[in-house]
Amino acid sequence: MSLQFSVLASGSTGNAIYVETEDHSFLVDAGLSGKQMEALFQKIDRDMGKLSGILVTHEHSDHIKGVGIVARKYKLPVYANEKTWQAMDGLIGQVPVEQKFVFNMETVKTFGSLDIESFGVSHDAADPMFYVFHHGEKKVVIITDTGYVSDRMKGLISNADAYVFESNHDVQMLRMGRYPWSIKRRILSDVGHVSNEDAAIAMSEVAGDRTKRIYLAHLSQDNNMKDLARMAVAQTLEGRGIRVGEQFDLFDTDPKIPTALTAV
Repeated sequence: MSLQFSVLASGSTGNAIYVETEDHSFLVDAGLSGKQMEALFQKIDRDMGKLSGILVTHEHSDHIKGVGIVARKYKLPVYANEKTWQAMDGLIGQVPVEQKFVFNMETVKTFGSLDIESFGVSHDAADPMFYVFHHGEKKVVIITDTGYVSDRMKGLISNADAYVFESNHDVQMLRMGRYPWSIKRRILSDVGHVSNEDAAIAMSEVAGDRTKRIYLAHLSQDNNMKDLARMAVAQTLEGRGIRVGEQFDLFDTDPKIPTALTAV
C-alpha cells in the first residue's frame, strides 16, 4: 500500500500539493494559474483529469488562484468548509453546484483506503484548515499558514511519516525588511505565519519514531531563504536534542519546481 505526495509549488506566490494512493489522488490548493498547474503536473508525470478532487485550505489568493479554472476544465469536485466557500465564492468564478462539496473542520472523509482528516489553524482567513492523510499505517501532514501551532494541533498531527511544515520567515529579515509595519505585525501575530525557529520548536514536539521527512514550506519570498531556513531549523532542533539526518531529514520546497513524487 502506497501513499505518495509531491509539493508542486510552495511560497508567497502560490501553493499546491499533490497526494495519491493506488485508487485516489487529490490536489491540496491550486494557488497558481491553470496553465502553471498543468505544467507542474507534467513535471511529476501525472494527469490532472484523473484527480479525485481539490481540497481547499482557505481563501487567500496564493491558495485558490487556479481552483475554479482547474475544477471547471476537468470537472473536479472541490471540497472546502462552509465559511471558506462563502469567502471564495466570488473569487474563483462559477463552480457547478454538483462539483461543490462541504468538508467541515475537525472531521474525516474516507475515499477508498484513504482517510482525510481536517483540522483548524490560526490564520487571518474565514475558517482556515489543513489536512492529515491516513493510508493504512502511513500518515502525511500538511500544515502551513498558521501563526502558531497549538497543543490541539500538535495532538492531531503528532508522529506522522512526513510533514509539509510552514517555515515562513526569519524574524530579523522580516523586522529589517521593506514591508510596512502593519504587514510585519500581521505576519508576526498569532494569525500570521510561523518563523523558522517557531516551526522547529513545533517540529521537535510532534516528530515521532516514524517521522522520516519534513519539507520546509511556504517560505517568504522577501523574508527567508532556503539555506537560512534549513540552517535555522536544524540549529533549533539540535538545541532541543534532535540531530537532523539521524531522526529525520529536512527537504526544501520551491515556488516553481515540484519535489519528487515520494512514497512514505
